[in-house]
Amino acid sequence: QMCEKFTVCQNSMEMLLHNNLNLPKVTEEDGDLLTFLSFQDKCLRKISSGLYTFQTYLKYIQETFISENQNVESLSFSTEHLARTLRQMVINPEEVIIPDAATQESLHTKLKSTKAWREKITIHLILRDFTSFMEKTVRAVRYLKNTRSFSV
Repeated sequence: QMCEKFTVCQNSMEMLLHNNLNLPKVTEEDGDLLTFLSFQDKCLRKISSGLYTFQTYLKYIQETFISENQNVESLSFSTEHLARTLRQMVINPEEVIIPDAATQESLHTKLKSTKAWREKITIHLILRDFTSFMEKTVRAVRYLKNTRSFSV
């Protein structure tokens, strides 16, 4: 929808040049998602922490992309619920990094200072990286569901 409505597409040079958002990612260092039996707790901590971090970005999208407010609100609620659920599965839930209010406010202020002509690119980058993060999260949760006796 972003590409069609605002002509903000993945191959946009401008988008690539300004991607300094530092969005959460699940990487190979977090454990190979296909064989992470020994990395399960580390992977769950990383995913839960990432989901909590994405909350600030989703709040920014909700405030900026008004036409999709209800969809983003639902997405944000579901993301927070998944973050809480995965955090409860971690051996030491206190190790899950949840950004404090000051960190969230600082990031939110930085995002809001984005010039209007870059808003759409910023939203696109956030949604693209969130989608990638969620694809890896789904694979990890499916793997855990098949190797552990729990339900998510």
